[in-house]
Parts: sequence; C-alpha cells; structure tokens
Amino acid sequence: FMGAYRNPGTLDPLVAGIIGSIVVTWVTFIPCFLWIFVGAPYIEYLRGNKSLSTALSGITAAVVGVVLNLAVWFFLHTAFEILNERHAFGMRLLVPEWGTVDAASIIIAAVAFVAMIRFKVDMLAALAAAAGSGLVYHLMFGT
Repeated sequence: FMGAYRNPGTLDPLVAGIIGSIVVTWVTFIPCFLWIFVGAPYIEYLRGNKSLSTALSGITAAVVGVVLNLAVWFFLHTAFEILNERHAFGMRLLVPEWGTVDAASIIIAAVAFVAMIRFKVDMLAALAAAAGSGLVYHLMFGT
C-alpha cells in the first residue's frame, strides 16, 4: 500500500495504494493457491515415478539445508554482537567473537526451547512470550 501511495503517478494516492495492495496480494498468494489446488493432486502420482521421486527427495534435502542455514544465520546475528567474516575455498563463514555474546537472548531462546520441548507449550505462545521477554529486557536495560 505505502509504495503505491507514495508514488501514485497520475492516480489519487489512496486509489493507487488500494490498487497496489490488491496487486501485491494477488502476486503473493495466487501462486501458492495455484500450486495447492492445481499441482497437489499430481503429487501422489509423482511419488510412484522412481526418477521423479528421487529428484523430489533431493529438492527436499536442499530446502531443509536452506532452512537450517537461515536458522544458523538468525542465531548468530541474535546471539552475538560482532561477527567476523572469513573466506575459504570460495565460501563465506561467519565467526562470532565469543566476548560479544548476548546472554539475555540465549537465555530467552533456551527457555522458549525447553518450554516447547519439555512442557509442550504452543509455538506461537512461546514466540509471544520470548518476544515479550526481549521487549521487557530491552526496556529495562536498554541493550
């Protein structure tokens, strides 16, 4: 909405914002719904095909790797104030400075993890409690 509202061209800003919102909603959700309603019925058929099933297993492994990489990236950027970048063999490695660890964020994450695993707390409730704890800590100590 805001992008179209701020750059309306020849349209009224409110009209441009509404049109922009509709377009963004359309291009965000329609591909997902098309995949679910058009493509999903063929997934069971594809599981019977050996070569396609092997390819889908490889794609699944790649997606799991990407999600794991994202989780590690978020952890490093949350738990440490300073990360040094190292390059080796064409790869980039983020190395934390251990003296810059943010103990509060690690404690909040550990408590949320234990709450979800040991006490079966709902993920959204644990997320809300962790976010609230982080906000309270920030307001109290300013870090």
